[in-house]
Amino acid sequence: MSSEQPLTHLDAQGNARMVDVGEKDSTQRIAVAEGRITMSETTARLISDGGHKKGDVVAIARIAGIQGAKQCSQLIPLCHPLMLTSVSLEVSVESAAVKVSATCKVQGQTGVEMEALTAVSVACLTIYDMCKAVDKDMVIGEIKLIEKQGGRSGHYVRGAK
Repeated sequence: MSSEQPLTHLDAQGNARMVDVGEKDSTQRIAVAEGRITMSETTARLISDGGHKKGDVVAIARIAGIQGAKQCSQLIPLCHPLMLTSVSLEVSVESAAVKVSATCKVQGQTGVEMEALTAVSVACLTIYDMCKAVDKDMVIGEIKLIEKQGGRSGHYVRGAK
């Protein structure tokens, strides 16, 4: 997006507003986001071995991410409430990190980028919450939109020219 384009969540006087999507076509919209939480190798191994006393960290993070996507409009003030048709999370444990990827879909008049980004964020926060007793040095980061499809702005893929 060019810095020349106006911010759509501000009116002519600079006041916050929810964008009117009423005139937009309803289309299939998909967004993929990802992020990671870095941690000690010991913590990553605890997660991958399923040895955490609080339960299956990956399964709980996946459910939390799905719930986060469903609650996006409650958390982000100017997001439209969406009737999501699908939310899926992939959670993979690496040697010293956990990578989270979320895919959200909707048939609607506005995109699902915020829902995918929220799903990733909430999943990572859940991992932090479950593991903070054993590793306070974890770092959540690299949360980004990877791809979006549908709508007026077309197909976006991170890094594609």
